[in-house]
Amino acid sequence: MIIKFLSPQWGHEQVPIISFLDQVRAVGYDGIEMWMPLEQADQTVLGEYLQTYEMPIVVHQHEANGKDFSSFKQSFANNLRQCNTLNPLLINSHTGHDYFTLEQQLELIDIAEDFSVKTGTLVCHETHRGRMGYSPQNMEQILQQRAALKLTADLSHWTCVTESMLENFTDVLQSTLSNTRHVHARVGFEEGPQVSDPRAPEWGYALHHFLGWWDQIVLNNVEAGTEILSFTTEFGPRPYMPCIPFTNNPVADQFEVNCFMKDLLRERYSTYV
Repeated sequence: MIIKFLSPQWGHEQVPIISFLDQVRAVGYDGIEMWMPLEQADQTVLGEYLQTYEMPIVVHQHEANGKDFSSFKQSFANNLRQCNTLNPLLINSHTGHDYFTLEQQLELIDIAEDFSVKTGTLVCHETHRGRMGYSPQNMEQILQQRAALKLTADLSHWTCVTESMLENFTDVLQSTLSNTRHVHARVGFEEGPQVSDPRAPEWGYALHHFLGWWDQIVLNNVEAGTEILSFTTEFGPRPYMPCIPFTNNPVADQFEVNCFMKDLLRERYSTYV
């Protein structure tokens, strides 16, 4: 198995995409995670760059919408097809809404599975607040119905939602770690989805928990015969990044923090790089 480390475009949307890709290549990232550019010309330029430098991309599906569930389903299917334009390593999906019924959530899962079967592109459903995977309790119900569901583990959302380090969710946590094929490597805590700076000693306990979960994901994927496991270092810009009051200045540099996380994980999993 090979692990690929990806940089998020999130927080750098104002930087011309080619300039940002040059930057992430220069600091040792393997690829990028981003949503689809709106303009066809930008898609073409991006695709050519990725092909030239053999950089993998994870495309982010988050724009599905609709005034009712029927129109949402159609939008969801259309967005998956659009995301597949750049031949991604996989599609990371913000699937549905937390207020959809279990039956509606299962319908969306089946749409994504049908898409994957027909295209060969894996869709990983993210454990994200406000979405289908917003809580371990809801994910447990889903996995009872769709045991083979492939996931993006962003466990920072679950620590925030449950106000815990997931001590009371052992069974569904283990199932989630087993089904994970993409990781958002951001450290959360009991009161929020992002610690201010994972390098700070006061957040050592949280970093320790997350590293343990990610270690298990790596081992699970080795045992499953996964060819490529991807990690996106997804510490975000403000307001995910706390700011100094009255200044709106972030307390840490987002890109610097993500590079720290990349280097930490690359050394930790050097066997698979």
